[in-house]
Amino acid sequence: MKDIVARQTAVTAVDRIDREPTAAELDAIERELPVVLAGVDLLDAQIITLDRIPTELDQRRIRRARRRVLAARRALANRSAAGHAGGAA
Repeated sequence: MKDIVARQTAVTAVDRIDREPTAAELDAIERELPVVLAGVDLLDAQIITLDRIPTELDQRRIRRARRRVLAARRALANRSAAGHAGGAA
């Protein structure tokens, strides 16, 4: 019986473990940061209401945070779409 072994090197690159992010990765993080921060604000507003009945102020805070998340996602999508459509003429 023959053993089945890989004849190639591992698929995952070991040199990527201890490296710094590239400029493109940092740019992507910076573009997505408003969405992440808005999501954190929404999560904070929801966590506040976990152990009590939400007051009217809590409900407004959650609605506002949801609108900020949606606005941030829309802005990111519009920027992404504008970047892709910019080359078409």
